[in-house]
Amino acid sequence: MNPSEESGRYTVTAALPYANGPLHIGHLAGCYLPADIYVRFLRRRGADVVFICGSDEHGVPITLRAEQENLTPQQVVDRYHALLKETFQTMGISFDYYHRTSTPLHHRVAQDFFKTLLNKGELEVRLTEEFFDPATGRFLADRYITGICPSCSFDQAYGDQCEKCGRSLSPRELLEPRSRLSGAVPELRPTRHWYLDLGRHQDVWLKAWIEEQATRWKSNVIGQCLSWLGEGENHLRPRAVTRDLDWGVPVPPEIPESQGKVLYVWFEAPLGYISATEAFFQRLAEAPHERPSWVRGQRWEDYWKKEGGSRIVHFIGKDNIVFHCIVFPAMLQAAGDFQLPWQVPANEFLNLEGQKISTSRNYAVWVHEYLKELPERVDELRYVLTAGMPEQKDNNFIWKYEGTDATTDSYQARVNNELVANLGNFIHRVVMLIHKFFDGKIPSPSKSDPERHEMVIHAFSDITQALEQFRFRDALGNLMKLSSWGNRYLQKEEPWKTFKTEPERAACALYESAQLAAALGYLLEPFMPGTSARIRTMLGIQAESWRWNDATAAQLVGPGTPLPAPHILFKKVEDEEIEPQIKKLSLAVNGATPEIPSDNSQDTAPPQITLEDFKKLRLVVARVIHAEKVPKADKLLQLTLEAGDRRHTVLSGIATHYSPDQVVGRRVVWLSNLTPRSMRGILSEGMILMADGPAGRPIFLEPSEEVEPGSSIH
Repeated sequence: MNPSEESGRYTVTAALPYANGPLHIGHLAGCYLPADIYVRFLRRRGADVVFICGSDEHGVPITLRAEQENLTPQQVVDRYHALLKETFQTMGISFDYYHRTSTPLHHRVAQDFFKTLLNKGELEVRLTEEFFDPATGRFLADRYITGICPSCSFDQAYGDQCEKCGRSLSPRELLEPRSRLSGAVPELRPTRHWYLDLGRHQDVWLKAWIEEQATRWKSNVIGQCLSWLGEGENHLRPRAVTRDLDWGVPVPPEIPESQGKVLYVWFEAPLGYISATEAFFQRLAEAPHERPSWVRGQRWEDYWKKEGGSRIVHFIGKDNIVFHCIVFPAMLQAAGDFQLPWQVPANEFLNLEGQKISTSRNYAVWVHEYLKELPERVDELRYVLTAGMPEQKDNNFIWKYEGTDATTDSYQARVNNELVANLGNFIHRVVMLIHKFFDGKIPSPSKSDPERHEMVIHAFSDITQALEQFRFRDALGNLMKLSSWGNRYLQKEEPWKTFKTEPERAACALYESAQLAAALGYLLEPFMPGTSARIRTMLGIQAESWRWNDATAAQLVGPGTPLPAPHILFKKVEDEEIEPQIKKLSLAVNGATPEIPSDNSQDTAPPQITLEDFKKLRLVVARVIHAEKVPKADKLLQLTLEAGDRRHTVLSGIATHYSPDQVVGRRVVWLSNLTPRSMRGILSEGMILMADGPAGRPIFLEPSEEVEPGSSIH
């Protein structure tokens, strides 16, 4: 981006979240937070930008969720759409429009797009054989078929993957396949579907176009694209755009043999970006007073068609690279007059405490739960996730570092060492000292210190360049370096000492520090909008329509400006605040689901599980044969369990209630297939189950009769 391009037109999209579950921090760090940072940056530069997203509400996982919960698919997506939208709003993700793919408008847009490709000869009908349930009279999607895994013999493997060994499968590979709907043995029956020949586009233009992006797109994006665009096995093949399902966008009914067929989610979901943009401009036509100042186009076509000249930027995670860089561009090119993506700055994955985030095991930090339990720490989460954003490789989120190195980049350390001790400390000291020595008004020195302004100009250049190149971690890091310089500047000038002996020097130091604090307030806005607003309020800055370049002004807050009373920007994160979060991860079990706000506030019952969910838990009777306290951990006991012919190590937070001597010899209930977790350098294999006793004292669960260690609990 060059200075002359600052006021250009941009269409920025964030991947449509699937409406069968809530958001976790991996979603934020991978897609939505970088998108919001970039859009806020563009708006402040004066760009014409539309920021679009919406709930992806079709597909098999939603129908499965509906069947498990005895709901309709519409009820499922209604609930999660509301939860997703509220979560985004509370986190400050500033979409111009948040749509959903179950609306009539989206159905019409997707059907029209399908008909356009059909009329252009881009789609062909193929006869294939698919599995059919004779008992229900329905064709079966892969997830509706279970059987025995040919690799590990697990008897509940799905038609697309074995959940036990992780192998990708096709229904034809399963042994003894059966329908999840009726239990019947499925039959192969012929069915017709429409296909888009991606290979033809690869040969004509697609591969060459991808190679042209190599100088601008991130290396992880280009690398994955080129791995799909090779010869032989890597050559793109025709891909079905329809399937036999009840829930989805119906194939236009006027087309022969369309009954019972819907558009495949991979085909219609990205069209949700277009339908959302159209819905946004329909709303603006009905309520023109709601038009944001940064939206200058008049039609949705201005942001999608070639004539509009918009730069389309897709923010996604790496699991969506192929669809946004190969499949969706092929669809747009086939339709004719659509603009192709300008940038696809995909991020890698965020891990959690050294393990992969797993929604099926409830091993995640769910954002709606975070906001409920830590409601005053929205910007802290934005900061920590940006500082550790997985831009080029997978990264790790840690609540609290258990070792001796207090400078590690855990949530607690970043908040305490970087936000509290650096940024918050600088801003508070500046405002407090001005109140103490200059009656709460910006001092008016007779001279200035050019070093402060030079530091701001240099940092501004680095931050801007990093944001232009989608290097959000570097941008935030440079901003925090500027704050660190401010702290050093105050320490060097010591206005609390020089006020009596050199009052002019003290006035200059606090004037310059106030200008630096104001610059930080401006530059923080894309990253921490709430904190940015609070800083500007603390400095008496009223302007709301400021531009990005304003941060480089020599004077941002004038002499004599009265300042409100100082207040603390950030509070330290104490152990007691995050220990419940760590405990939730240690209690995560296979098949559990996160707490979802109920439509009925009186309904406090836990979510129901199926017998299949319970069967995933491997509960075993074990005997404690050794116990000892974990060094430097007041609450942890290290237990050695005997279960059959093996011994296992389990850490348990019961040291404040039981001594090692009180535990050895007990028979316990052990959850043996909980994913091992490292704590204090010790690998804990599972957990022991206990009941809540009087005054919160945990009580051991023990068999009423003698049972051999290693016996299963059913």
